[in-house]
Amino acid sequence: MIKGSEIRKSDHPIEPLLLDRWSPRAMSGEPISPEELMRLFEAARWAPSSFNAQQWRALYARCDTEHWPLFLGLLGDGNKSWAKNAAVLVLFISRTTFEYNGEPSITHSYDTGAAWLSFALQGFRQGLVVHGMEGFDYDRARTELRIPEQFQVEAMAAVGWPGPKEVLPEKLQSRESPNDRRKVTESVQEGPYPQ
Repeated sequence: MIKGSEIRKSDHPIEPLLLDRWSPRAMSGEPISPEELMRLFEAARWAPSSFNAQQWRALYARCDTEHWPLFLGLLGDGNKSWAKNAAVLVLFISRTTFEYNGEPSITHSYDTGAAWLSFALQGFRQGLVVHGMEGFDYDRARTELRIPEQFQVEAMAAVGWPGPKEVLPEKLQSRESPNDRRKVTESVQEGPYPQ
């Protein structure tokens, strides 16, 4: 798998892991062991969260189980065309209220994003492809996966072993490399939002 630093250059010195990680789509279709998968969730467990409430939850299906067709069926056709070769599909959800007092959790999505990043970085460290996506049916996910009302459906991720780009649909093969980011100065502003 190509490392991001082979193509990308940061404007400021950062940890190589952050530059090297990217989201390939090409996967081999080989399953990953439950132990390897749980390492990703363990990394997510240690992400920071407001009041240490750990509002994130995850539902998943491994490719060699009865749950796979249900999770794969939630994806849009574009994502299904490549995610069919994943070893695992994961749905991240977040609890919108605190368990300890029932009050609204304003940062539930923010905290779940932190858990997702830890999950993705751990997967990269393990040599796995970890690709997040929003291209799925959120309403069907809620209904078919029986997600309680106090949870918000956030995003899905495909996880698997790297595969050759030739397993992808032709239109995706040319996009199978790390992409760049806008300059940090385009996203960060000291003081109030510029007028």
